[in-house]
Amino acid sequence: MTQHSGLSAERWAEFDAPHQLLMIANEMNRIRKLPDEDRTGRQRALARVLRLTDLTLDATRRRGLRRELARWRDLAAVLYLQDDADREGFLRAFRALLLLHPVTARQIPLLIGG
Repeated sequence: MTQHSGLSAERWAEFDAPHQLLMIANEMNRIRKLPDEDRTGRQRALARVLRLTDLTLDATRRRGLRRELARWRDLAAVLYLQDDADREGFLRAFRALLLLHPVTARQIPLLIGG
């Protein structure tokens, strides 16, 4: 994983929570566009999702958001470990990520519909 590997926790902490969540969502959106059979691409993107989520957890001081984001990270980890692409499970996890903040929730119709 070369993308984001040089991103420091200090630099990441300069972004506000909605911006951080939207950057994680950007990686999720990349995964959504991949064909189901591109397991390698999905694994790489999910590794980036986990890395950005970890940085966000380290930077977040709001206990409620930290708790919910940590629970969401477990969903992302399950997706990473799955051998096959579970489109419905992936979309539920993507939606759950966007629901973590009112600013990001407004992106749901644009990114995954409904």
